[in-house]
Amino acid sequence: MPETDICIIGAGPVGLFAVFEAGLLKMRCHLIDALPQAGGQLSEIYPHKPIYDIPGYPQIMGQELVDRLIEQISPFDPEFTFGERVDSVRQENDGSLTVVTNENTVIHCKVLVIAGGLGCFEPRKPAIDGLREFEGKGVSYMIRNPETLRGRNVVLAGGGDSALDWTVFLADIAGKVTLVHRGDTFRGSPEVAEKVFKMAKAGKIDLLLHSNVTTLYGDGHLQELRIVSQELPHFIIPADHFIPLFGLTPKLGPIAEWGLDVIQSAIPVSPADYSTNIARIYAVGDINTYPGKLKLILCGFHETALAMQSAFKYVYPEEKLSFKYTTVYGINTF
Repeated sequence: MPETDICIIGAGPVGLFAVFEAGLLKMRCHLIDALPQAGGQLSEIYPHKPIYDIPGYPQIMGQELVDRLIEQISPFDPEFTFGERVDSVRQENDGSLTVVTNENTVIHCKVLVIAGGLGCFEPRKPAIDGLREFEGKGVSYMIRNPETLRGRNVVLAGGGDSALDWTVFLADIAGKVTLVHRGDTFRGSPEVAEKVFKMAKAGKIDLLLHSNVTTLYGDGHLQELRIVSQELPHFIIPADHFIPLFGLTPKLGPIAEWGLDVIQSAIPVSPADYSTNIARIYAVGDINTYPGKLKLILCGFHETALAMQSAFKYVYPEEKLSFKYTTVYGINTF
């Protein structure tokens, strides 16, 4: 059975930074994530979306932030388990914890840190005839590798940041990009929305407003889709790929069954150290809640720093914690 000081559920930006804060205190970490790679929502959904509130970076793309965090924690040599979901957590007689995944990976740890963002995500699927039939055959709910769309006829649907950002990004990759939106104003960034309108006016993309996709057609793979519009008669357009971007529905999943207090799909914690109602279990990032909580990556970084300071007593019960500045002592690895 693999053993570690701290097991971290979630390898998003907050979970990754927890490794750094733990490493400064010479605590080893093992991260588990249901996704196939580190980065969480940033890598899976918003890799090319700019972030503006990370200190020291006037602007940084989502994937670049993940890459920098991985570089930052590399001296501490964390272990990773990807593509697996933690199904159960058992507390042993000595207070330590045993974590078991859906693939029966078993990890024994002294502290558990839940950094699972908003939990497990499921895409919101619109009521469109033929949608499920073409899943994996032209229909997808997120874009993992834009290069697979190079030169293809891509239709996106939605009115939020994700739909706008991908429309702009794919305009230089796909052979043709069409954005379908049921209204004429967007929920996303006004600046990006204005850019989309300008691109449509210049003929770089097709923008169908007051419109909805109602039916998908194809022979083994998506080939066409039917549009219902307030301004034009119903019509059919060709499509190699259809990507409805109507957001994700967060669910706690198995976490809700571990005996933790849960309030409206979030885990209440003490703002002093972000500990939960179960000893040795902490929750940091978007998955926790406390008075004044802000769901920002920046706040998650702060939470991990305090949580790791608190976790030290479980990993090294015989030692006294001495706070040190990295500017004075540097980063000492194991």
